Order: sequence, then C-alpha cells, then structure tokens
Amino acid sequence: MGAFDQVVFDCARPSALARFWANALDGYHVRDYDPAEIARLARLGFTPETDPTVLVDGPGPSLCFQQVPSVDATRGRIHLDLAVSDCAREVARLSALGASIVRETSGYTVMQDPEGNRFCVVHER
Repeated sequence: MGAFDQVVFDCARPSALARFWANALDGYHVRDYDPAEIARLARLGFTPETDPTVLVDGPGPSLCFQQVPSVDATRGRIHLDLAVSDCAREVARLSALGASIVRETSGYTVMQDPEGNRFCVVHER
C-alpha cells in the first residue's frame, strides 16, 4: 500500500506560492538550497527564485510546487503523490480498486481515481 509522499501544486510561480504556504502553515518552511543544488539550478539557467520545482517541508507531507505553462481544465491543480516500494504491484492493485492509468513514465505513474481525480504513484525515497 502507498503512503502520502507529498501534495503537489501546479502553479505559475512556484517560489512565491511555496513561500505563501510555508508562512501559512505552522511548522512548515521552504526547503533550503545547498551549494550543490544552487549549482545544479545555475547549470539549467535557474536560481532559487526561478526554480520550476520548489519543496516545502513540515510536520506532515511535503508540499511540492511545480511550474506548469497553463492550468489544464481536465485536471486538478493539486494532486497527491503516493510513495510505494513496488510501483507496478501498487498500480495493479489500485486499478483493481477502480483507478485508471493516465500516463506512465520511468519515475512515476499518473493515475485517476474512479471520479477522475488525478494522483501519482512514485517510488519510495
């Protein structure tokens, strides 16, 4: 079975929205950028302020703010990531419960519940 890994927000400005939620929620903070991460971002042409994916950590699930070019009306702007040890087995189990596969990648599977709400099945970290 899966465990909550993170709640993912699709947004236009990840750093600004991450700061908002870090300040809105007790015990949450924007994940620090170490020198290696700053260097990685620089190689990609980004800074912490323009990072297309910003994480916020706290006492509950992490919050992930990811930049998307536009909001797709066919999907929600917030979705859950479920961390599992065996993605293929969990995808099969969830499919038997009524979920369906939207898209598979090498790192995660996008699924939707019986009412069309999307979520991702990801490998445990």
